[in-house]
Amino acid sequence: MQKIKTALLSYGMSGKVFHAPFLDIHPGFELLGSWERSKKLIQNDYPLAKSYASLDDLLKDNVDLVIVNTPVETHFEYAKKVLLAGKHAIVEKAFTTTLAEAQELAALAKEKGLKLAVFQNRRWDSDFKTVKKVISENLLGDIVEAEFHFDRYNPNLSPKQHKETANSGAGILKDLGPHLIDQALSFFGLPQAVFADIRITRAHSLVDDYIDILLYYPDVRVRLKAGFFVREAIPSYVIHGKKGSFLKVRGDVQEDDLKLAKKPNLDIWGKEPKTKEGILHTEINNDVLIEKIPTLQGNYYDFFDGVYNSISKDMPEPVTAQDGVHVMQIIEAAILSNNQKKVIDL
Repeated sequence: MQKIKTALLSYGMSGKVFHAPFLDIHPGFELLGSWERSKKLIQNDYPLAKSYASLDDLLKDNVDLVIVNTPVETHFEYAKKVLLAGKHAIVEKAFTTTLAEAQELAALAKEKGLKLAVFQNRRWDSDFKTVKKVISENLLGDIVEAEFHFDRYNPNLSPKQHKETANSGAGILKDLGPHLIDQALSFFGLPQAVFADIRITRAHSLVDDYIDILLYYPDVRVRLKAGFFVREAIPSYVIHGKKGSFLKVRGDVQEDDLKLAKKPNLDIWGKEPKTKEGILHTEINNDVLIEKIPTLQGNYYDFFDGVYNSISKDMPEPVTAQDGVHVMQIIEAAILSNNQKKVIDL
């Protein structure tokens, strides 16, 4: 099996939790190391990995794939350097800070014949996969409306300075927003128009921490919401069709398990407790039924497997650069809508 030599651009929470464990268990990747600016931690977990002193040192090494997992405002600069050095890239969300940057990276990767994937891991959450199955099996009939939430109760500012300093990559719209937008677009495609309400609700916050985005389709309305003052959360996925409804709480366990240093696997990994099962209330063959739907297994491994196949077999990336462009298109439309207090046609 071809080994894809892979390096990270940081070994903080995202490198340690979301990337390294899956690179380590996938037989097609070799984790070469990470760029580490101050704390040198990667060798505590992976003794054979290298700690690079700079991005230039990393790019001079025999690296095939680079994961750009640094703060959002650096994504464009670093990803462009990676692509110009002839390396494949995975870029975390938000893909970039502007639509123009996203389009430039997508064009550069195409010009260079390189793979460029966006790390939208939430497509492989157990809850989202289950919602997708219910919709794809037409259990609800024609969809009329959908509402996706990423709600939390956390009135305190983040200790991570880059998340709370006013900069082009900070704020909930470019933090949790890309997850919600990407999930919606993967279901319904690009909408015809966007309306958005973007607010600051926490005391002393300098960045947006509340979003309410409405996507207009010919026959469907999709609402995306995220905020930090939801102590009693409603279901994170609410889907209504002409035959019935499906309600599902956000129940994926992967992030929590990874933070506890649990090692991912392909068997029991990513299985939600039965108490998190979604409720289906619909009509099938003239019979009305209300039942719980077993939750599918979540596994971020499948994203990395898709990246491996894209590079080794020249297949499409599991989340393409064009997907990232579309998300940025919605984000820019949302900002314009909020500023002008009107619906923005795409």
